[in-house]
Amino acid sequence: MGSHESLLLVCQDHMNELVISLAHKFTKLQVLSLRQIKPQLEDSAVEAVANSCHDLRELDLSRSFRLSDRSLYALAHGCPHLTRLNISGCSNFSDAALIYLTSQCKNLKCLNLCGCVRAASDRALQAIARNCSQLQSLNLGWCDTVTDGGVTSLASGCPELRAVDLCGCVLITDESVVALANGCPHLRSLGLYYCQNITDRAMYSLAENSRIRSKGMSWDTAKSSRGRDDKDGLASLNISQCTALTPPAVQAVCDSFPALHTCPERHSLIISGCLSLTAVHCACAHHRHRAGAGRAILSNHAY
Repeated sequence: MGSHESLLLVCQDHMNELVISLAHKFTKLQVLSLRQIKPQLEDSAVEAVANSCHDLRELDLSRSFRLSDRSLYALAHGCPHLTRLNISGCSNFSDAALIYLTSQCKNLKCLNLCGCVRAASDRALQAIARNCSQLQSLNLGWCDTVTDGGVTSLASGCPELRAVDLCGCVLITDESVVALANGCPHLRSLGLYYCQNITDRAMYSLAENSRIRSKGMSWDTAKSSRGRDDKDGLASLNISQCTALTPPAVQAVCDSFPALHTCPERHSLIISGCLSLTAVHCACAHHRHRAGAGRAILSNHAY
């Protein structure tokens, strides 16, 4: 069994005992997902994994709210090659333990901290920025103590970021979005749900950085990138409940990133709860309008 590289455990009862009994048989394990119908995983199981599975690359511990800092310290010592870690909903972890983990697991590319309100402090984000320069995806949903200081550190230390979820981070302001726009040229997905301090300045910063990067392309690069809009720039933006935003600013972002869509078929610019933004439309709406007008003209000529 030592040759297995991936393991998914879905268990209703006795998950902790099962993991402890199996961990030593999967010494070459690289991917482990511990999905629980009811949260029951304890530190002893994570310690068993860390003691046996030193090649582990991807680990899902989501909703394991019984875990304490012991688990993060064990992973830091036993699994230094981690690239993906999901600890969403693990509300008992402290920022000190997360800081230590990032000092040992410097290859992290995807980190889900959604709901980790104690662990995801500005101090922890600064440590992530120092230690994990390869980070590509970070979920900070509902980590409501995060401020601009932590996000701006991330933007300068993690230039490879592609996806950042700040939904429910109620303390952040335009400064965070401006820093991400300036420091993370590969950003594809940005979640700002319920970030009600975000104003038009943030939107114009995203749009302006898109124009600056487009102007910085060589002619050949710009020419070859045409027709590949879905692979360039923002493709997902959630600004639901960002009620301070106005239509011109959001339209500027929509116009700057062709992969953002308000149409139902490809809905990726999410503006629910912002009644003032109902006039914002992606390019598809304009194409449909022109196509409809063209059909009407042809129909009139037919008579």
